[in-house]
Amino acid sequence: MTTLTTTAFDTAVQAAVRAPSMHNSQPWRFRLRDGTIEVYADPARRLPVADPSGWGMRLACGAAAFNARLGLAVTGCPSEIEMLPDAASPDLMARLVPSGEGPATPAEQRLYEAVPRRHSNRAPFFPEPVPAIARTALVEAARVEGAWLELLIGQGPLAAVAEIAQAAARVLDRDPEYRAELAAWTHDDDDDRGDGVPGEAGGPSPEPQDLLPSRRFGDRLRAPGRDFEPDPLVAVLGTSGDTHRHQLVAGMALQHVLLTVTSAGLAASMLSQPIEVAAAREQLRLALGRFGVPQLVMRIGYGQPGFPTSRRDLREVIDP
Repeated sequence: MTTLTTTAFDTAVQAAVRAPSMHNSQPWRFRLRDGTIEVYADPARRLPVADPSGWGMRLACGAAAFNARLGLAVTGCPSEIEMLPDAASPDLMARLVPSGEGPATPAEQRLYEAVPRRHSNRAPFFPEPVPAIARTALVEAARVEGAWLELLIGQGPLAAVAEIAQAAARVLDRDPEYRAELAAWTHDDDDDRGDGVPGEAGGPSPEPQDLLPSRRFGDRLRAPGRDFEPDPLVAVLGTSGDTHRHQLVAGMALQHVLLTVTSAGLAASMLSQPIEVAAAREQLRLALGRFGVPQLVMRIGYGQPGFPTSRRDLREVIDP
């Protein structure tokens, strides 16, 4: 078995923590054990109101495992990911097992270089369409991880999904506990606490004319004439089922898609509202008319440059 160096482990974890998570809650922990890297869910950081089932926590851990695999690859240590490797340890989401030695592929190198630049862009996008070659690459990125990505084509499907998403957002916003939890994970731009969403990264506050819903991370008004694009590229990420393993697969596919977005000079924001409301999720599945379970909705396009949100110190996420 290949022995992981401290440098390889640190590189993997530094990449892993740049994964996305709901409200930037970062619900993960990492451990170097017997020459492998173990990725654990951190239930103390699961959002009890927005994510009572742990679905979002598992997506985040899957995305973190994907980044860690890239981090190992660029250190010359390719690895395989074992998902849910120990039934007696339910918080153990994945184990990265070295599979020899060798250089990273050009694709792995390109995706790894996108890791520190990837971030959610919640601001309005420009009207330029996403090129066909980029659309094909996004669909392929999900497929190779065992998931699917449905790109909505035409005003009819877009309007149907937008209506479902808006209805789900209204259900969530009526819950005072949901609003309080969101507020607890929102902070001022100059409060670098290492997690949560600063007001500037949260994007402008939602307005009635918006096609798609957005969360209210503070009360930041948009500039005049900067409404959201009327014809966005909306993608739905899904899997063949909805077990814990499927949700980890969705997380890995999500990160592969998002890094492909970043590498192509595009931007993306994620909409989980229609997944968080069970009835809306079923409506979304029926509206798509395809086999499988929706796991996340994304808005993709060209946006103004933003900045990644802060992450906690590695010492806070590494277990001895």
